[in-house]
Amino acid sequence: MPNYAARLSNVQSLMTEARIDLIFLSRSANLHYLTGIGRDEPNFGNTMYPGEWVTGAWIPQAGAPILTLPRMMAEFHMGAVTGYDVRVLPDTEDPAKMARDLLDHFKIGPRAHIALEDRAWVETILNIQRLRPEAAFGQASALLMPLRVIKDEDEIAIMRKAGEITEAAYVATLANLRHGMTNLDLITEVNYQLQKHGATTNSFVTSFYNMGPNYPFDFSNREAVLLEPLHAPVAVSYDFGAVYEGYCYDFGRSVFFGEPDAEYRRAYDLVIRSQAAGIAALRAGNTCEEADAAARAVIVEGGYGPAFRHRLGHAIGLDVHESPFLTRGDTTTLRPGMCFTAEPSIFLPHQFGARVEDVVVVRADGGEALTVGYKTLHVVA
Repeated sequence: MPNYAARLSNVQSLMTEARIDLIFLSRSANLHYLTGIGRDEPNFGNTMYPGEWVTGAWIPQAGAPILTLPRMMAEFHMGAVTGYDVRVLPDTEDPAKMARDLLDHFKIGPRAHIALEDRAWVETILNIQRLRPEAAFGQASALLMPLRVIKDEDEIAIMRKAGEITEAAYVATLANLRHGMTNLDLITEVNYQLQKHGATTNSFVTSFYNMGPNYPFDFSNREAVLLEPLHAPVAVSYDFGAVYEGYCYDFGRSVFFGEPDAEYRRAYDLVIRSQAAGIAALRAGNTCEEADAAARAVIVEGGYGPAFRHRLGHAIGLDVHESPFLTRGDTTTLRPGMCFTAEPSIFLPHQFGARVEDVVVVRADGGEALTVGYKTLHVVA
């Protein structure tokens, strides 16, 4: 289990060095990193409660944080939070008074430096600014992201388990693949298998990319794509991942409906070789762009350079997309414990698509993939 007390102590030391008097973290990956307090699955439409803008943790330079919650949030969403000083806002009380009392409690003066969660609500920011109009405001990520980018072995173990769940869910779908099924069938099956195998939820919207003579790789009409039957020949690329103990996974494999021709098999082999080159290049001391270049060279030399349409990958952890990125122009030096996706692809509209994706840990002598199986092309005859 991550050592949350050590993380808090480290951040408070950094706050002192940076002269940050207070951090306010709304419910977020940063809050989870620092305290272990998790997040809900997101809803499409906002569900708002009276005074919800105070939901979060107030973290001083020294001493224990205080967590503030509106009553509905406390009773129905975060009632299991223990080990913290939790203050609950009744429905009829003024959230601004609660915030003002806390600022006074922590002796946050008029010209204090306050750091906020990057994606805090505007309502939260404006209300705190009204209470301390002369304060300087900054982003909490300036302190937290440099810490989050390096995963310790406890975090890597959690992500390895998320990978095991994701891979098991993928394997469970293979026996149910059939000609004529739709993307909606596939998405429903994957999401079911993720939770059946132990995922909290899916880490992002489960997606499939269909490529073939009758499939133009056009997702502007989502409803039509969801319901369009899959008839051979068509290559289908999975893109999904599990959440486990708050950490995200991102995984991809390609399957082929019908009999793939020699060109497809050659392109698929290039993608697998490209990923292997990228994983080998995820070695401490290399840069992000060097890892991207190593993977990209395989596909360029194979004659499909323009069909590798995106970066090799992105950092991943408590958020599914984190920085830095494995792309040209990102000169960040790779360090042991960084985690990235390695996801090369060849996508040719009206022809075929092939991609593979795994999460990889940067090590001293090259990357360590957290999932390694099922890369032999699966054919649905």
